[in-house]
Amino acid sequence: MPKLKTKSSVKKRFKVTKTGKVKSAGAFTSHMMQNKPKAMKRKSRRTQVLSAANAKSILKNWMPYQRKKASGQKSSAEGDK
Repeated sequence: MPKLKTKSSVKKRFKVTKTGKVKSAGAFTSHMMQNKPKAMKRKSRRTQVLSAANAKSILKNWMPYQRKKASGQKSSAEGDK
């Protein structure tokens, strides 16, 4: 089988945690900030964890090798119990 490629844009936008969750930066933070509420601007400064459905989609389609790493971390953690 040929090697699978990770999407370059996804490498820059998302990171996978040790437990297999996908982190990303907040959206809508680049311009027209005067029209957005303070709470929205404050919350989007930090990274956010994606929902399980979105994380599964990103790992399956664009980060194939991170998916294997994330699933391996979960199984080894379960084996330690």
